[in-house]
Amino acid sequence: QEQLVESGGGLVQAGGSLRLSCAASGSIFGINAMGWYRQAPGKQRELVATITTGSRTNYADSVKGRFTISRDDVKNTAYLQMNMLKPEDTAVYYCKFTCIFSGDYWGRGTQVAVSS
Repeated sequence: QEQLVESGGGLVQAGGSLRLSCAASGSIFGINAMGWYRQAPGKQRELVATITTGSRTNYADSVKGRFTISRDDVKNTAYLQMNMLKPEDTAVYYCKFTCIFSGDYWGRGTQVAVSS
């Protein structure tokens, strides 16, 4: 069964760092864009960052300069390095892979909590 598995979430103090990973399992292939999204309690899910096959990146204004998205196409894995974390970064973080032939896959999410 094709799926994405996130890891790396946790509790951190403001100003700290976390690195999220999202690995594709099963027979997911033809991955085009990889992205990270987040959803805070009571809010809609929002885009955090995306990266294309050509490593072109896009970031939400709220995370520019603090977060870095990257990918490893051999491992079919996306990463999100999060530095200078703020309490408002607290959310469930989801990864999404967009595949050329089979569409979108979503992970189940990993919780990030930032204490002040």
